[in-house]
Amino acid sequence: MAAQSSLVLLGVFLVLAALGIPLALSIVAAAIAGVLLVAPFDMALFTAAQKMLASLDAFSLLAVPFFILSGVIMNSGGIAIRLVNFAKLIAGRIPGSLTQTNIAGNMLFGCISGSAIAASTSIGGVMIPLQANEGYDREFAAAANIASAPTGMLIPPTTAFIIYALVSGGTSVGALFLGGAVAGSLWGLGLMIVTFIIAKKRGYSVSTPVRPSEAVKIVVEALPSLFLIVLIIGGIVLGVFTAVEASAIAVVYTMVLAFLVHRTVPFARFPSFLLETAEMTGAIMLLLAASAALSFAMAFTGIPAAVTSLILGISDNPYVVLLIINVVLLVVGCFMDIGPAILIFTPILLPIAMKVGMDPVQFGVVLIYNLAIGTITPPVGTGLYVGASIGKVKVERAVVALLPFYVVILAILLLVTYVPSVTMALPRYFGM
Repeated sequence: MAAQSSLVLLGVFLVLAALGIPLALSIVAAAIAGVLLVAPFDMALFTAAQKMLASLDAFSLLAVPFFILSGVIMNSGGIAIRLVNFAKLIAGRIPGSLTQTNIAGNMLFGCISGSAIAASTSIGGVMIPLQANEGYDREFAAAANIASAPTGMLIPPTTAFIIYALVSGGTSVGALFLGGAVAGSLWGLGLMIVTFIIAKKRGYSVSTPVRPSEAVKIVVEALPSLFLIVLIIGGIVLGVFTAVEASAIAVVYTMVLAFLVHRTVPFARFPSFLLETAEMTGAIMLLLAASAALSFAMAFTGIPAAVTSLILGISDNPYVVLLIINVVLLVVGCFMDIGPAILIFTPILLPIAMKVGMDPVQFGVVLIYNLAIGTITPPVGTGLYVGASIGKVKVERAVVALLPFYVVILAILLLVTYVPSVTMALPRYFGM
């Protein structure tokens, strides 16, 4: 019965999605269709609706709109150039300094704004023309910008981990933030090493030294924005406030920063920020409710248990099982946005990962890492197409230039997957 339900559920979902039906509605319809094989229509419909409403009755969900609003304000707050200047201080004397600055800038701006696309556009839009003017290969510059943009999906604060925490049954957000910060930092560091090697071979220039007085000015201008990361992560880890309280504090802090400190955005734009936040939150909440119906359908028809038996039937070796999970997630990430993928595949794959000894925190980091890779890989990766457009290069040429970056990103994925201490050391140190 589980096999039949799986085929019906998957078939209905794919057909409706192909017809252009909104994703959330496709998921709900597929869930109901799957349950109809083992339950009457009125029971399937009533229970699905009940599960959808119950899934949204969670206080922790308040963190989602607050973090989104904070990111929206930051995206419009004129902080990109401040972070570019700060990143130049960090990476300005390393071979390929402009590309190194692009990578560091994406790491900083991505985690503050919460958007890989915003990072790629804001930082790459500034840095790629500068690199081209200095003789850098444009495909290489675009590839580095594309490859580093998703780091902000791992380095907190990020709503992806909050959604995973809810779907996984209450995994610690603070622990996920710490694990994600390590994985995202390793991703960025790996890209900088690749850039160093390529820049040395091609003889790319380094930036001219910055005078001490200019360096002090750059640091002072960037610190208020950077302090948001310290404030959120530090407050949650030290137990000063919860993730929900941290999200509200982030909104107040970014409002003060944008409207009073930098004064780059008029307060008259605040209603438009609220509208944008409401639209994004509505989409996420609808998908979250739809995923609850899907989780009910899968549990009711025994699909997770069947998938577990199938994968463990191939091998009970933890290394092989985790490799299969990674391959599945990499393929999923190539075709599906990160939000729906978290909602759909967490209930299926998390039990399997736990059966072979993986902690839910480590699995959450591995899940988001895999799906973040999907944003920069063909055929659907939005980050790839946006980055190629920003760099003014053809997508196929950008993919070729991305190959060495893909290698190091995948190598770090294996490290995060097979060495638990990489992501678990900090959460355990802080007792999470």
